[in-house]
Amino acid sequence: MTDLTHEVSVHGGTLHVGEWHPDAEGLPWLLVHGVTASHLAWSWVAGDSPDERLIAPDLRGRGRSADVDGPFGLAAHADDLAAILDATGVERAVVVGHSMGAFVSEVFADRHADRVERVVLVDGGLPLDLPAGMAPVEAVRHVLGPVAARLEMRFPDRAAYRDFWRAHPAFAGREDPLLDEYFGYDLVGDSPELRPATALATVEADSIDQNTGTDIAQALERVSRPTVLLAAERGLRAEVPPLYPDLARVRRENPLLSDVRRVEGTDHYSIVMSAEGARAVVAAVRGGA
Repeated sequence: MTDLTHEVSVHGGTLHVGEWHPDAEGLPWLLVHGVTASHLAWSWVAGDSPDERLIAPDLRGRGRSADVDGPFGLAAHADDLAAILDATGVERAVVVGHSMGAFVSEVFADRHADRVERVVLVDGGLPLDLPAGMAPVEAVRHVLGPVAARLEMRFPDRAAYRDFWRAHPAFAGREDPLLDEYFGYDLVGDSPELRPATALATVEADSIDQNTGTDIAQALERVSRPTVLLAAERGLRAEVPPLYPDLARVRRENPLLSDVRRVEGTDHYSIVMSAEGARAVVAAVRGGA
């Protein structure tokens, strides 16, 4: 668990925000989780960076911020991040985003450049290839696949949900108390109808904006802060190819990025939610962009 929590008022409700190492000196890190995750996805990074002040929200519609109404979309999340910095007394931060959180981080750096020192994108932040000829909603559902199915499932207890994830290729064979905490936190409701905190409609709204909206394209056209991409070796189900299979192409198409690096031995989840992945993320943040 985090060392400190905040409740931050934003349009539509109140965001839950966790903080690790609140007394640490130096520039804080603002950590932005993925599309169905929560602030606890950063627990491994927190364990590897005891001398850094880390601020990590549950984005609107997720975790303990699940009751926050729309608007959704990258710009709304980015403006929420500015409100979080205001509420925690932070003028400027290093911004680290994973998966959808990387897209949010890019848009935040574009809309609120004066609040951002540099950006680290972790297996996200750059447009993904969608199936040609599909309507946006259908294309997003195709890409999300099992994620969308999981959000509509119900579980009798937390043990059943943990067992569900033990069968996932990215988590098979992994026993870790931090995973137990993370997955337990994800559930809301009452037994035997426990459900993931994130609603499918929320994911669809954000994913459509991420993949078809203009905010990320504009942000990438005018990158104003040093920005590094860390790309996993495998995809969402620990498969090959990963989300970003051709890093040479990424460099060609995004010349304003400071650096593009592959993190060997990681998949889309373990690049942040494992000791090995966390070490790579922490090293990239500390090394600058």
